[in-house]
Amino acid sequence: MNSAGHSEATERRGLELTPFRGLRYDPDRVGSLAAVTSPPYDVVVRPDGLHQLQAADLHNIVRLILPQAPTPEARNAQAATTLTRWRAEGILTADPEPGLYIYEQTDDEGLLQRGIIATLRVTDPADRIVLPHEDVMPHLVADRAALMRATSANLEPLLLTYRGDDHSETAAIIDRTTHHPPLLSTTTEDGHHHRLWSLTTPTDLTTLITDLARHQALIADGHHRWATYRRLRAEHPSPSPWDDGLVLLVDTARYPLRVRAIHRYLPHLPLPDALAALKPHFRVRPLHTPLDQALTALSEASADGNAYLLAGDGTYHLVDRPDPALLARTIPTDRPTTWRTLDATVLHATLLAHLWHIPEDSPSHIAYIHDTAATVTKAEQDGGTAVLMHPVREELVRDLARQGITMPRKSTSFGPKPASGLVLRALDL
Repeated sequence: MNSAGHSEATERRGLELTPFRGLRYDPDRVGSLAAVTSPPYDVVVRPDGLHQLQAADLHNIVRLILPQAPTPEARNAQAATTLTRWRAEGILTADPEPGLYIYEQTDDEGLLQRGIIATLRVTDPADRIVLPHEDVMPHLVADRAALMRATSANLEPLLLTYRGDDHSETAAIIDRTTHHPPLLSTTTEDGHHHRLWSLTTPTDLTTLITDLARHQALIADGHHRWATYRRLRAEHPSPSPWDDGLVLLVDTARYPLRVRAIHRYLPHLPLPDALAALKPHFRVRPLHTPLDQALTALSEASADGNAYLLAGDGTYHLVDRPDPALLARTIPTDRPTTWRTLDATVLHATLLAHLWHIPEDSPSHIAYIHDTAATVTKAEQDGGTAVLMHPVREELVRDLARQGITMPRKSTSFGPKPASGLVLRALDL
């Protein structure tokens, strides 16, 4: 099955999926499945969210994906020891046979997302099979690589999207599978309902693997983990378990994702200084409104050009209408207009680098936070500047990715993201 799937997928130059034996929590050994799950490692708001997850259950997955110790080496060693112990104690157990997993998320407001959790052959951007759309930060790739080396595991899937056919055999298999009792079902604190099924029937596996081999995918969430997979694959002579990485594949023709912005927090830039540097070159207006109304104003301003919402002093400041001459001097000219006019491009090239002189490669100078209110609270409590962003359209992201053009790092947040802790991949299985 595996070698045949690899051979056919290689000939087709598309996605190359392989069944695997998932490592999952034994529900009889933990308080509840919801209590051991977590958002992806880079979405956890630290330290409050981290502490909350640690307190939820002694076996919460956050103890593996975000281990806490004084040094990176100690953190990774701790995660490896914890994983080994949980497996030995039966907290985490391997499914008896290889399969692909059908994963579903729903909520009470009409959300329905279904996808396939699998191991996927790792490829390079030049292969045009898995398309990145954002740049990565080398220190984060190094951090994730060290953790994966120490644990010999893929602890959480990254999120990939593809554009399938509504009446494809893959769609039929997914829909048919969800009519059977799931392996697990749980509802997490955010109100999302999660269900997971294992697909092990040889005919269904062959059909699905063959169908997906016709497609390419866009990285929706997990650029650093994909870059980590590529680094670890290069370190190990092929064939090896490092040739593949754990992913969730979602057909956005059937299940469109929600695209949200990722905000910036600048701890060493007081808000008055940030605004003073902007005022000669942008229109800056204070908004004495609640956050939701300020975000509506940001959305309206973004329809006419680059716009940002700054916070940190209890008031929101709408920044828009940049000086065209300033943009012409500071934005690189070797990319298409769609890239040059992105809010993230202007933020990083013009505001961060030129006006505020902030080194974006330094995690001590810039933090990336998904939660809007948490970004504002952080700035107001610590005296820095919050820069709130407006999300980009998925079509624009996909168009740039197909051209081989990456957006500035942390430009988008696609969701809903898979919950971490529902299924892991140990490389020795």
